[in-house]
Amino acid sequence: MATTTTEAVKTNLADAGSSLKQAAVDAGGSIKEAAVAAGEQLRVGKAQVKGDLADGALAGINALENIGGAASEQMDVLMDKGRDLIESAAELVRERPLTSFGVAFAAGWIIAKLARGGGK
Repeated sequence: MATTTTEAVKTNLADAGSSLKQAAVDAGGSIKEAAVAAGEQLRVGKAQVKGDLADGALAGINALENIGGAASEQMDVLMDKGRDLIESAAELVRERPLTSFGVAFAAGWIIAKLARGGGK
């Protein structure tokens, strides 16, 4: 039996409908697979960020632990310099007691003048 033009159109439209339906199914599957892959990438990225933040926190904690030691070292250096300065002043006083007394007297007189308000 010969197919009519109308039947051919119906057959072609049915084929087109089937193809469109299959394309929609395939597109939905692709979208689902892409979402799964994106979710996995997000989980991997999240784990990497957490690891990096933990490393940064540990480095900060280590730095804070070392700050106390560094401050102690600097305090020791300052104390040594202070002792050296006091020893140097004491040696100067022993070598030149009259000069040291004169300088101390003059410094005291100047400080007293300044404290009283200048030239009164």
